[in-house]
Amino acid sequence: MSSELMIEMKNVHKWFGELHVLNDINLEINKGEKIVICGPSGSGKSTLIRCINRLEEHQRGNIIVEGTELTNDSRSIERIRGEVGMVFQQFNLFPHLSILDNCSLAPIWVRKLPKTEAKEKAMEYLKRVQIDDQAHKYPAQLSGGQQQRAAIARALCMEPRIMLFDEPTSALDPEMIKEVLDVMVGLAQGGMTMIVVTHEMGFAKEVADSIIFMDEGQIVEAKNPKDFFDNPESERTKTFLSQIL
Repeated sequence: MSSELMIEMKNVHKWFGELHVLNDINLEINKGEKIVICGPSGSGKSTLIRCINRLEEHQRGNIIVEGTELTNDSRSIERIRGEVGMVFQQFNLFPHLSILDNCSLAPIWVRKLPKTEAKEKAMEYLKRVQIDDQAHKYPAQLSGGQQQRAAIARALCMEPRIMLFDEPTSALDPEMIKEVLDVMVGLAQGGMTMIVVTHEMGFAKEVADSIIFMDEGQIVEAKNPKDFFDNPESERTKTFLSQIL
């Protein structure tokens, strides 16, 4: 893991109307670091990572990604989105396009890659997530686990330096969860900088450098996995762990 700072959040606040969704968030993530964010529903986890690539707009504080501050300037947003891949709960694949076309579309339009090169790259990443044999099928013809692996491949086709995962297994049947987590473990072992919102604590124990527990829009506790599970300090963290372990 490098000491190169990839993401910095300083005194970040976010409101939805009266609701204070993110309350004074301070976070630093270095290159190659794997962060798992957990907490109860409505604690601000998904909003936090959606602010990193401006899918949600924060109202106060600073978010800096690889030296570029996230502002209303569309150029800074585009620059950051070019470096940050995201995988959602719902797979968000285009139903009318094949898996191969889903994966090659953004490199062609955004990176201006020639179509042949984009499709070759897409096949590489589909092979990496072990569904290259499904490349010419449509999303509806794939299982949920295969669709989520396709969504991961699609994000990787943009060759991001940071990957955000927003509860990537929560919409999957239990037997499909492992195949998606295995892909994510492989990415982690390959040195990808990752922020993962998940309740999959086995995954957190295996790959996380740090586990962050959030509640009511605040970071309550942030520790390495061993200390997080063995010595949680906050009563709120202890209660949460007793309910999910």
